[in-house]
Amino acid sequence: MTLQSMTGFARSEGTSGRYRLAWELRSVNGKGLDLRLRLPSGLERLEPDIRRLVSERFSRGNIQASLNVAMAETRVEAVLNRDALAAVLALREELGELVDQSPLRLDTLLAIKGLVDIREPEDDEEATTARDTAILACLEEAIVSLQQMREREGASLSEVLTGHISRIGELTAVVEADPMRSPEEITRRLSLQMAALLQDSPTLERDRLHAEAALLATKADVREEIDRLKAHIAAAGELLEKGGPIGRRLDFLAQEFNRETNTICSKSNSAAVSAAGIELKVVIDQFREQVQNLE
Repeated sequence: MTLQSMTGFARSEGTSGRYRLAWELRSVNGKGLDLRLRLPSGLERLEPDIRRLVSERFSRGNIQASLNVAMAETRVEAVLNRDALAAVLALREELGELVDQSPLRLDTLLAIKGLVDIREPEDDEEATTARDTAILACLEEAIVSLQQMREREGASLSEVLTGHISRIGELTAVVEADPMRSPEEITRRLSLQMAALLQDSPTLERDRLHAEAALLATKADVREEIDRLKAHIAAAGELLEKGGPIGRRLDFLAQEFNRETNTICSKSNSAAVSAAGIELKVVIDQFREQVQNLE
């Protein structure tokens, strides 16, 4: 599966009868899928279908979807209020000779408020259905365009993240290969320290001193942390190769990378290991920052 970023923009346009349609989609980072719609009045009935189409393609991201519907041509019709006209004629007849009995002029009728309504003609059911279908088809085009843009961004992020994982692996190898970690070196340093202590304080118990030294050596061992880092590196590589919505799982691994590195730095008794640990923390922060952009 292809990786997707959570950022992108798409626009699509279409027509239906006398209507011009335009969708704009904007996507940014989000913990989950949050769709915010801006629809013209009267089209709220399409919201369930719109949400279904978006959720079929995306699982994370704050997405703003705006629909604009404009008239490609303007048509009007005059609608006569026949009840009002009947009332006017009845009043005229009732008044009889008190009013002018000459035929009513059109401008006179138009001047009577509410008698004639000039308005846009309403669409019939067939035209409304065709417009709704065109709106959803136009939305699908915009969704595909947005997905393609997010996938292009995802491909770029994949290269960056792969580089970070590779560097984390290299620094882990530096820690593992440090000569100060070898049992021989640890034994040599402890022997020197114990000899110095015994020389300064001859009354110290040699056996107890050996036990304390062995305990300190055990606490300073970072073998487990190195093994866990290697396992996390392998898991991250597999996720990137698999693709799909893996952002949350990579974010979890970034936290684990950081946890193991902090432990290594706290146990370090070598300048080289400490330096590698500090660089590891920098790379892991960069890795996690980029992971926040993934779906």
